[in-house]
Amino acid sequence: MAAPEAEPDVVIVGLGPAGRALAHRCAVAGLTVVAVDPHPEQPWRSTYGAWADELPEWVAPEAIGAVADAPAVQTGEARLLPRPYVVFDSPALQRSLSLSGVHVIAQRAAVLAQHRVLLRDGSEISAPVVVDARGLLGQAGVPEQTAYGIVVATATAAPALQGQQAWFMDWRQDYRDSTTTSFSDGAPSFLYAVPLSADRVLLEETCLAGQPATAVGELKSRLYARLQSRGVQLSGDEVVEIVRFPLHPRGKPSPDAYGACSGMAHPATGYSVAAALTWADATAAAVARGERVCVALWPRGSKTVRAMRLRGLAALLALPPADLPRFFHAFFALPVHRQRDFLSNRTSIAATAAAMAGVFARLPGRTRVRVAAATVGLAGRTIR
Repeated sequence: MAAPEAEPDVVIVGLGPAGRALAHRCAVAGLTVVAVDPHPEQPWRSTYGAWADELPEWVAPEAIGAVADAPAVQTGEARLLPRPYVVFDSPALQRSLSLSGVHVIAQRAAVLAQHRVLLRDGSEISAPVVVDARGLLGQAGVPEQTAYGIVVATATAAPALQGQQAWFMDWRQDYRDSTTTSFSDGAPSFLYAVPLSADRVLLEETCLAGQPATAVGELKSRLYARLQSRGVQLSGDEVVEIVRFPLHPRGKPSPDAYGACSGMAHPATGYSVAAALTWADATAAAVARGERVCVALWPRGSKTVRAMRLRGLAALLALPPADLPRFFHAFFALPVHRQRDFLSNRTSIAATAAAMAGVFARLPGRTRVRVAAATVGLAGRTIR
């Protein structure tokens, strides 16, 4: 589709979950919107999850594929988390973020400036606000998250779930019970096992953060060995999901970035979709006032919270492999409201500090020393 004749209120470049959510909510707010993406209707195939209490009320019920009312964690002992966890039906979420009324241009942007976008065909679009929602591209040198997963029938997944609705994190190393597989090192990964629907489950071996991150091939070997040790019978025809993405932007984000490329993703977990949905209305309101995206996206306290979360990531990167389950044992021993403060609250410095202090107080002495060193920039090892 050609560029519009009249200048729109906003141009949004990138139609992944963040860009499409913002375009949808800007259109709902009555703004004239141009969206630019080389493949605007390419189906979303990645799995996205969120805590149910993070989501805005306008999210369509049909966008939710499954809900685990009390997902479990295993950090030396099993613990149920009394906080419902949502897994999106990604194609349904994409459809629910309607682009009705949005002028969509199926091209790649060559240059983004504050008030204009130059397209690859040489044409140009001007607007009071131009939003970069292209995600994290070309971010070499920053920590990454990697994972290898397969989708199986619910009955097939039962031996891996072991009676739980979902494993949010299972840090056991029972992948080492297989005598037929060797592994590159002793760094642990965890099993993320969540329902996608009433009859499908994602079983995924995950490296939460690494610099460098654990190779996908290594995670594949661990996953199959883990499932073999639990008696899961596979057909060999399972749908595969591969995950690899940077956990934060390299350098200072653009004032008009939105989504992962803005730094709004949680740097210690990689989660960003819930935040992109939640902050879309406030950002649309800022655009309607002619303000830059950062005015809405980074209210008072939020930049400090992000800096604190980056220190949390530094602590994870610094810990030896054996300390990781201990760290998460301490984290998930926090009251659920404190877990929520660190995982979901983007603006409260006091709440984030209280959650981090609560974890620190629960750590063994030697682990405390390592975490303290990392948070003041004195350490730099790798988490896998």
